[in-house]
Amino acid sequence: MSRVQLALRVADLEGSIAFYTKLFGAEPAKRRPGYANFALTEPPLKLVLIEGEPGADTRLDHLGVEVGSSEDVTAATDRLARVGLATRPETDTSCCYALQDKVWVHGPGGEPWEVYVVKADADTLEKAAGAPEACCTTSGGR
Repeated sequence: MSRVQLALRVADLEGSIAFYTKLFGAEPAKRRPGYANFALTEPPLKLVLIEGEPGADTRLDHLGVEVGSSEDVTAATDRLARVGLATRPETDTSCCYALQDKVWVHGPGGEPWEVYVVKADADTLEKAAGAPEACCTTSGGR
């Protein structure tokens, strides 16, 4: 199974959780400090909410496609490279409270996209400073 991911940076995490719970008729699949996600089957969507600055407008943090296995990530990496996109693969990286394998690409407007698989839960929202690609940070995956 694969599904699109939409990661939003929100000023009011609790208010956003309440809104999206009502909108989708589902509770978050994961809640951690400053973070929540909804893993929906209908529509097939992973909605990620990341706590931003108080009073700021909601903004796009990054986009993604969640896939079922590390092999799917490798296949996506190969396919994206073959069609000429610059790829940045990562293996066993921890961010957004999950251990993941992923590949990053950027759209023509600079929007960050990741193709990823969640391998296990992790204890951290943000990646370590100096990591090759930042997720869940104010840099929005760039």
